Amino acid sequence: MPNTLAILRTRRERRLGKKQRRADKTQNTFVATGMVFSILLGILILSTALFYANLTRNLPSAETLAQLLSPPNGLLLQPTRIYDRTAQHLLFTFAPTESPRRYIPLTESNPQHLPPVLAQAIVAVADPTFWNHPGYNLSSLDNPNAHPTIAQKLVADLMLYTEAPSLERALRERLLAAQITAQFGRTQILEWYINSVHFGRYAFGAEAAAQLYFKKSASELTLAESAILAGVSDSPSLNPLDAPLAALQRGRDVINRMKELGVIDSQNADLALLENPAITPAPQTPPQPASAFINVALAQLDSKFTRARIERGGVNVITTLDYNLYQQAACATEIYAARLAEIPEPEGQCEAARYLPSLPPGVKLPSSSSSALIMDPATGQVLAIIGETLSAQETPLVTAHKPGSSLDAFIYLTGFTRGLSPASLMWDIPGSVDIENYDGVYHGPVRLRFAMANDYRIPAEQVLAQMGVESVSKIASSFGLKWGEPITMLDAAGAYGVFSQQGVYYGQEINGQIKPTTVLRVESIDHTLWLDWSLSYAQPVTTSALSYLVTNVLSDESAHWASLGKPNVLDIGRPAGIKFGQTDERGEAWLIGYTPSFVVLTRTASLQEGDLVQPRVPAVLWSGLMQYVSRNTPPDGWIQPAGVTTINVCDPSGLLPTKECAHIVSEVFINGNEPVQRDNIYRAFEINRETGYLATVFTPPQLVEERVYLVIPPEARAWAQSAGIAIPPENYDAIQPPLKNPQVNISAPQMFSELSEKVSIIGTASGNDFVSYRVMVGQGLNPEKWINIAEAETAIENGILAEWDTKGLSGLYAIQLQVVRADSRVDIAIIQVAVK
Repeated sequence: MPNTLAILRTRRERRLGKKQRRADKTQNTFVATGMVFSILLGILILSTALFYANLTRNLPSAETLAQLLSPPNGLLLQPTRIYDRTAQHLLFTFAPTESPRRYIPLTESNPQHLPPVLAQAIVAVADPTFWNHPGYNLSSLDNPNAHPTIAQKLVADLMLYTEAPSLERALRERLLAAQITAQFGRTQILEWYINSVHFGRYAFGAEAAAQLYFKKSASELTLAESAILAGVSDSPSLNPLDAPLAALQRGRDVINRMKELGVIDSQNADLALLENPAITPAPQTPPQPASAFINVALAQLDSKFTRARIERGGVNVITTLDYNLYQQAACATEIYAARLAEIPEPEGQCEAARYLPSLPPGVKLPSSSSSALIMDPATGQVLAIIGETLSAQETPLVTAHKPGSSLDAFIYLTGFTRGLSPASLMWDIPGSVDIENYDGVYHGPVRLRFAMANDYRIPAEQVLAQMGVESVSKIASSFGLKWGEPITMLDAAGAYGVFSQQGVYYGQEINGQIKPTTVLRVESIDHTLWLDWSLSYAQPVTTSALSYLVTNVLSDESAHWASLGKPNVLDIGRPAGIKFGQTDERGEAWLIGYTPSFVVLTRTASLQEGDLVQPRVPAVLWSGLMQYVSRNTPPDGWIQPAGVTTINVCDPSGLLPTKECAHIVSEVFINGNEPVQRDNIYRAFEINRETGYLATVFTPPQLVEERVYLVIPPEARAWAQSAGIAIPPENYDAIQPPLKNPQVNISAPQMFSELSEKVSIIGTASGNDFVSYRVMVGQGLNPEKWINIAEAETAIENGILAEWDTKGLSGLYAIQLQVVRADSRVDIAIIQVAVK
């Protein structure tokens, strides 16, 4: 039997082995778990590091605030100023005065310091827990436009203003707010804020606001005055000058809020509520020059910078405005407006006004608005904008208006891309489309050249219907226009500037589209360049050939005579492309014109319902401005580019001339689109001068005369009759066959018989002095063309003269027998038959 001790030892070893294996397994599990945790922790650390690195990438330095706000050289201590293109003429300052902004410290150790009640009021409104948080607040993360602390407001307005609102920007804002608070301290942050925040009316900083509203230094403000300013800092538009009652009430609310927060006691609060601060009346300011231009320039800058940052200060904006040209254009526009209204003209004449032609006879608009724009199309830089001038006084208004027919050139341009040309014929007649022409007259057959130059609506609508609105809209959009929507003077000038520059749009990319520009450059007070638009961007829009076709029409002085007469105000002694614009209501009119050097646009509208404004009215202002701005430039025109052909055509058909064509003109075509067909409008007809009917082969020759008529389609006959245009007769002369000649006659077939297939022509061709005969056939009662079917030198007596195969023919035909005599006389016999 086995030893008992050995058995016990074996069992013990087995139990110890199982325990060891369980321990090893547990240890392996712990090791694996630890490894997974370490990997996840590493990933988390790496992700956090990457997120932080991305969050802080290109994060502005905290020192930026000191550079902007700290005296004496803080950039924002200088207001933003807007200058003309020379940077010599100051147009506007974003401040109540031209002086640099005065910075007043907050600490009471300074001889002159901000009153504590002002700081307390500002904190109560802007950031009640200002002294208790690290500069930021994690609330409102889901609202990227919310900036709940003063430090965050400074960061958002002055350091991150170029970044679009997002969660990432909100986190960067809070990170920077914590940095500047830790680095500069809360007192400095508050001091910067009070000395730079907007208090309305471009008063940035407490000192500017105190001087503007209370005519005192900020250091002298009372609690009630401080509370008013604190309320205004939160809502700058509700300031004591623009909304006095709201500003006073807002000040009382701030006082009550300060009392609730325990910042002031009840006694001081009650005394402040009883106070009635004296508000200084708004200072009288002279009229701001180029206010409309400035509005457009600021709107364009909105695509690059926030308006709040531009207004905040420290920036110089150099515009494209030609100040001297603007003054002359504004003066001329005001004088023109005064003449329209028949009111006294502004005092002092200007050189540009001497170029103004006289107004059309009988024109008087007691209540009207006129505006103008001048642009250099070779750069896309706007040289002057005259806002809507009312009662001879310019306003800042430059709104969009109905284009009317001012954009019809793009209808015709679309047609030119599809094979039409300035020579193409349209019938301007009643019933062709459901509209009328602006002049109330139908002009019959017109080439597109005259329709386009004279603003005829009916042909324009016909071309629009042929091309389709979608196609025209696509063409117009490439010029920066939205078809069917109101347009601004800027958009219209830019579009027509393309034609001036033979198909190229010069300007700057603004909101993803090339536009004319009103800004040359933007730079900070320390001359750091923020934006440089001095070099123009060139974008080809259409071919030089297509552009030339449009310009060739619009610059055709003689084409305008039909609507303006000769001479007229648009004859300025140099080539100029000119497009009228009229609206359905007829209460406003545009005149857009260009040379290779300038685009000038004028618009006049009546403010009184029922007044009629024709294009010849704004043409007066346009003529004066274009002549003035062009006075020192050569009278250059446009050179015909490759791809354009000039040939003679018949007017009005636009087809190749015939001998009957009464009016041959020179016309331009895109290569390959020249006409190949002969004119079919002018036709010669043989008429019996006694009866006035169409001659037949039986009409005595001595009564036949040739007359040339304009062939009118059936739908235009009513118009032609009302216009007194001769229409060719439709009826033929009465048929009276001559007596039968026994030596020259056709006996078969019989007169007016019906024929088919092959026909034998029987008759007599003889006589003592017979030489030869021939048989001819021609279509119609009085054929224009004869076909020879037989001829012989042998006399025939009542025999077969010819065989005529009529297969494939149909209609009325004449059969003519000619017998030639020895003395060169020709005897003729004719019959009329019908071929079926």
